[in-house]
Amino acid sequence: MNDEYYLSIQAVTPEQLLMEQLSITLLLEADPSEDNVRAYLKNSRCYRAEIRQKTVGVCVLTKKSDDCFELMNIAVAPGMQAQGIGTRLLNFVISEVEASGAHRIELGTGTFGHQLGFYQKAGFRAERVERDFFLKNYDQPVFENGIQHKDMLRLAIEFQSG
Repeated sequence: MNDEYYLSIQAVTPEQLLMEQLSITLLLEADPSEDNVRAYLKNSRCYRAEIRQKTVGVCVLTKKSDDCFELMNIAVAPGMQAQGIGTRLLNFVISEVEASGAHRIELGTGTFGHQLGFYQKAGFRAERVERDFFLKNYDQPVFENGIQHKDMLRLAIEFQSG
């Protein structure tokens, strides 16, 4: 039987994520600043995706207002990527936020890379660019495919009012 049938996604506390080294490693895959990760974890909604009790993905949201959340981090274990786990985790989180009565999810990501298409397939749309974000907010340069991230693209998905 295919492992995708064993994928479970559940809400966990920030402390539960911090107690598991694999979860910390995954969070740092998506955001290389441990200081930033620890800062936004404090008051976050966290989710963990597991296959057969092994963590394969994590997701972190912060509440910006009663009707808006920000997706701070989503990551899938490198050996488990491109199997639909990230899509299922993101769709689960989007459904959870919509069911909570919120009307919007925002996120920031680099201006290039595979994650941009990943978010757009889920319904996120570009809103603005924050110039020099990665230069101002990270001690070390952030590279992807040999290209340095400098600017952040802000995306959002809005839910239809009932």
